[in-house]
Amino acid sequence: MTVQAFGAFAADKPLEAMTIERRTPGAHDVVIDIAYCGVCHSDLHTVRAEWAGTLYPCVPGHEIVGRVSAVGDEVTAFATGDVVGVGCMVDSCQHCAECEAGEEQFCLNGMTPTYNGPTETAPGHTLGGYAQSIVVSDKFVLKIRHREDQLAAVAPLLCAGITTYSPLRHWNVGPGKKVGIVGIGGLGHMGVKIAHALGAHVVAFTTSEEKREDAFRLGADEVINSRVSEEMDAHALSFDFILNTVAASHDLNAYLNLLKRDGTMALVGVPEHPHPAPDIGALVFKRRSLAGSLIGGIRETQEMLDFCAEHDVVADIEMIRADEINTAYDRMQRSDVKYRFVIDNATLAA
Repeated sequence: MTVQAFGAFAADKPLEAMTIERRTPGAHDVVIDIAYCGVCHSDLHTVRAEWAGTLYPCVPGHEIVGRVSAVGDEVTAFATGDVVGVGCMVDSCQHCAECEAGEEQFCLNGMTPTYNGPTETAPGHTLGGYAQSIVVSDKFVLKIRHREDQLAAVAPLLCAGITTYSPLRHWNVGPGKKVGIVGIGGLGHMGVKIAHALGAHVVAFTTSEEKREDAFRLGADEVINSRVSEEMDAHALSFDFILNTVAASHDLNAYLNLLKRDGTMALVGVPEHPHPAPDIGALVFKRRSLAGSLIGGIRETQEMLDFCAEHDVVADIEMIRADEINTAYDRMQRSDVKYRFVIDNATLAA
């Protein structure tokens, strides 16, 4: 099946229109006409080979929302016309301990990412959601229950939403908990919204005074400028949990010292250069934990989507045409977006 897409042929080339082939659907496959695809910073890193191992041609996109146009003979959970989503992975071994536990993102044999992952069909690696359609195993397709007018803003939930929801749920964030969200960007703004919906007391950390009012609008109960030592010191030893979404190398100690005894800070951003080593004493003497988290399994991602539909949670987005993606990448690198670009995939046919 031939479809129009947008991608790159090399790291030093801009993204451009291209024609790609999708595999012939099998008995357990779902064919999805893509309506919207979110733009993640991981897309930029991969396209520009800032992470090792990019395969070309590279068609990014792992925040996919669309409608089912066909299903395989043995698909029972989906039907033509269903509104569905696809996130960061499209396959896993399905038989290791991690997969059996519903944690396919940690598949011991390696989950298959939605783009740049190995596949037996041409071109030898997966091609993502900057395209008119995609063919995905029914085990990795998700039901979307949001309203029709929210669908574009649902797309970023498939990465930014689950990346923040999973650690918030894992560390039992909810009523009676004081929770910090470090960084108010594509991930952080979802962290604030979801933590607020979970019923926690939410404190947003930012280095930008310009984002203070925005953080309150997103659902923060308090906002701290992390560059103002008096504001930071006033919250020492008071947090149950901190979700750190910043992907740039920075001093972790300033946040570790805000945790209560037995508090945890979870990192979801992978910096280009390592963080300075944290003060081990800050961990040892208060039994604090420094942890990490990676998206979520399919079961938890469906739980997140249902939770967000119930609580009317979506991303703050700016819609773009497919041919505006290079400008969007440049703006994203300058943090000039509030808070997620989403491609209107109908423009691929224009």
